Amino acid sequence: MKRLSPEEINNELITLNGWIYNNNSIEKGFILKDFADALSFIIKCGIESEKADHHPDLLLHSWNKVKITLSTHSEGGVTANDIKLAQQIEKIN
Repeated sequence: MKRLSPEEINNELITLNGWIYNNNSIEKGFILKDFADALSFIIKCGIESEKADHHPDLLLHSWNKVKITLSTHSEGGVTANDIKLAQQIEKIN
């Protein structure tokens, strides 16, 4: 999978509400209703990640906040796989 250029990434992010390009990754913070919803969201993200065989960094903090960071480590940056998984994650929330 080919690494996307910053211009390609930014063009894709226009369609993804709240995602930003940062440090060769795309990321978004989510604020959930409570701790249980945050945990449930992480599990659902994990299931979609397993289906895609592509695994994000997930951070649960402040009892109801989740930060997701996507990057294709083998390519040293963002690929179409990251964009596709971000699109799937958006359908969860």
